Amino acid sequence: MRKMNVVKVLLLGLIVGGSLFFAFRPRAPRPVAIGETAPDFTLPILSSGSLSLGDYRQQVVVLNFWATWCPPCVQEAPALEKFAEQMRNQGVTVLGVSVDQDADALRRFVAQARLSFPIARDPQQAVAARYGTFKFPETYILNRQGRVAEKIIGATDWQDPRLLTFVQDLARQDK
Repeated sequence: MRKMNVVKVLLLGLIVGGSLFFAFRPRAPRPVAIGETAPDFTLPILSSGSLSLGDYRQQVVVLNFWATWCPPCVQEAPALEKFAEQMRNQGVTVLGVSVDQDADALRRFVAQARLSFPIARDPQQAVAARYGTFKFPETYILNRQGRVAEKIIGATDWQDPRLLTFVQDLARQDK
């Protein structure tokens, strides 16, 4: 009889322990979805200082996660720079978040490609993980309230008239 009670207590303990484990275990963050507020962050920038997403509220933000070791990212960079220049006076800011671990390689690439938009460093991919980003490049277009209006996975044509119109309309609509 005593053995039966011990077995029951152990079984109950296993069930309760297992339930608690599954209820409170750390979970991978789910990707940020369209319509949700983009997670705020502060990261160091290439030159000196830091970049905080919250400082860009009231602007449409094109947030691009990328790396110099990513061929599609490298291919996309000149078009993204041209897009940034075109949109700068329309209340649209392009922000780059590089997941490169080699800061010197990143500096060389930025200088060679003549990228003028702010570029933050996320070498541990902590911010990328908060967004659910794992494939590069990945871009989030945020409205003036900081909500995700569009998410683009992979390289894109930043001169596509549909994309230009979408971002311009978003910039006008949120004023």
